[in-house]
Amino acid sequence: MANLLTTFRLVLAFPFAVLMAAGGAFEATLAALALGAAIATDLLDGPVARRRGTASTAGGAFDHAADFLFVVGGLAGGAIRGVFAWILPVLVAAAFAQYVIDSYWIHRRRALRPSRLGRYNGILYFAPLGGDILARLGLTALRPLVTAVVWLLVASTVASMGQRLSLSARSRKELTARPPKEEQTDARVEQDEEVVLHEPERDHLARPLGKEHDPQHDRH
Repeated sequence: MANLLTTFRLVLAFPFAVLMAAGGAFEATLAALALGAAIATDLLDGPVARRRGTASTAGGAFDHAADFLFVVGGLAGGAIRGVFAWILPVLVAAAFAQYVIDSYWIHRRRALRPSRLGRYNGILYFAPLGGDILARLGLTALRPLVTAVVWLLVASTVASMGQRLSLSARSRKELTARPPKEEQTDARVEQDEEVVLHEPERDHLARPLGKEHDPQHDRH
C-alpha cells in the first residue's frame, strides 16, 4: 500500500512538470490538485509502511526518488516559464546525486544517509511550487516572496552540499588514520604469542636453584 502511494506520486511527476510549464489558470488549478495529492501521499506512505510493517530501506529510497523527480520536474517547469531561476532545479539534481553517491558508494551503506539540512531543504522545495501556483491563481502579491524563497533555497542547497562534502572528507580522514583490521588482528596475535612464549620462562625462573624438580620425590 505504501509503495502504491509513492508510485502515484511518481506518476504525477511528469504531468505536474507540464502543468507548471503552462501559464493558464486552468493548468494552475490542475497543478494545485497534483501538488496536493503529492504532498498527501508523501505524508501518508511512511506511516502506512510502519503500521503495516512493510517499511524497508528500498521503500525509503523509492520515496526519496519520487520526491526528487516530482520536485525537480515542477521546478524545471517553472524555470521554463521564467518564474524560477534554472540554478535551483540544477542544484537540486546535483544534491540528490551527491546524496546517493555519498551514501551508497563513499560510505558503503545499504540505506541513504540523510542530513538535517538536506531534510529541511527537501520539505521547503515544495514551497516555491505552491507559491507560484497561488500567484497564478490570483495572489500575485506572493510573486516577490516566491522569488526570495527560490534564492534562499539556492543558498541552503549549496550549504547542504558543502556540509555533506565536509563530513565525508572528515570520515575518510578518520578511516585512513585508523589501522586496518588485518594489522590490528596481527598485533593482537603477536601479543598473545608473546604472552604464551614468556609463560615457560617465568615458570623456569620461579624454580629454586640447584636440583631440578623431580616428580618421583613427591611420592615419599
